[in-house]
Amino acid sequence: MKSIAVYCGSMTGDRPEYAQKAAELGMLLASQGICLIYGGGKLGLMGVLGTAVVENGGVMTGVAPHFLSEREVLHHQLTTKILVRTMAQRRTKMIALSDGFIAMPGGYGTLDEISEILMLNILGNKRQQHKPVGFLNVSGFFDPLQQQLDRMTEDGFLQPQYRQSALFASEPAELLEKMKAYAPSGYSKFESGDIFK
Repeated sequence: MKSIAVYCGSMTGDRPEYAQKAAELGMLLASQGICLIYGGGKLGLMGVLGTAVVENGGVMTGVAPHFLSEREVLHHQLTTKILVRTMAQRRTKMIALSDGFIAMPGGYGTLDEISEILMLNILGNKRQQHKPVGFLNVSGFFDPLQQQLDRMTEDGFLQPQYRQSALFASEPAELLEKMKAYAPSGYSKFESGDIFK
């Protein structure tokens, strides 16, 4: 993987380990020559992540709508800055630039963006092409989400093949290895007929 999009909070949260793992992820991406694709922010976990990337010799591309740039919340050390008009355009651009996707602790924005990637894997969208999706499960932050995905699968709303496409790990290095090893199942509910069940 040459580039990974990371979705995370514009706040650091109430646990110091969130920022610690964001910094570790940034260092890891830089050390492996993987370009960070993110919202370009300088605040919260986004800022911690971006700073760790550049301080360790890495490169990062920030994709942001104009109104955020005008509010001067963008990281001042972006390698590349791409300005778009809307949040929807930002999501589309980040998807096109990225070989994989990671969600860290965050709020509605993080959940919205990573959910779109999981859905595109199901729909087989050509611009996304079943790229790996990882959740950096710092301090069990995503435990309830894992339980919800399991319940969706157990109750027949999510096929097991799609459940397996959501990768979870508590450490950045472990998650990145899972993402590198990820291979799409090749399953499609549209071709299998499961869509009608």
